[in-house]
Amino acid sequence: MNPSTSCRIEHGIAWLSLSRPAIHNAFDDALIAELTERLKALAENPAVRVVVLTGEGASFSAGADLNWMRRMAGADEKENQRDARKLAELMRTLNYLPKPTIARVNGPAFGGGVGLVACCDIAIAADSARFGLTEVRLGLVPAAISPYVIDAIGARQARRWFLTGELFDATTALAIGLVHQVVAADQIDAAVDAQVKLFRNAGPVAVTEAKALVQRVTHPDAKAQRMLDEDNAELIARLRVSSEGQEGLTAFLDKRKPSWA
Repeated sequence: MNPSTSCRIEHGIAWLSLSRPAIHNAFDDALIAELTERLKALAENPAVRVVVLTGEGASFSAGADLNWMRRMAGADEKENQRDARKLAELMRTLNYLPKPTIARVNGPAFGGGVGLVACCDIAIAADSARFGLTEVRLGLVPAAISPYVIDAIGARQARRWFLTGELFDATTALAIGLVHQVVAADQIDAAVDAQVKLFRNAGPVAVTEAKALVQRVTHPDAKAQRMLDEDNAELIARLRVSSEGQEGLTAFLDKRKPSWA
């Protein structure tokens, strides 16, 4: 089986890529597990100062893989809960990684891909990137990624984008706080390098402590965060096996409109 991610470390910088370009770096259980383990390894590697996360090919991440969705649509609620917990663990691992992280958003990011962007400390997007939290179109909600996306864009913006499922461009992503900078596609590497240089010039212990400080002030109760992840896993599992979730997933896989549309 081909790996779902790739990673190289050069001069203290870990370049971590989703490497399923043929399907736009879509998520499945294998990618989630592999990316989680890579992040945990980078967290423990004293040679790593900065982690840059990106996607190979034209996309950052198109969200859920169709075959994975088809498989989970046929699974029972408990299996869906286990699956959702693993996605929540990935997001939590990235969000609380004790290293500075940069999302190099080279192309479209949907669903879980938006979650990855929100979990990174800095997000730089190509002006051609598009974004979407389209789960409601399937009778679902972006439960596992919701704590991090709402942190990034705020409740007011989340109420629009979570509820409508509409797509938005990089300029809008900048305006609502999902990304920090939008540049021409051929300038994204220069923009990332500029941020990396800032981290190189800062004390690595101070950077780690500064990140932890923000997280401690904004979310002082780590136990509550884990409980929220459990509640969200139960929510997404319940919706996946509900009649509306089943109709939405089936309609999407059959390339037809759901009954409510």
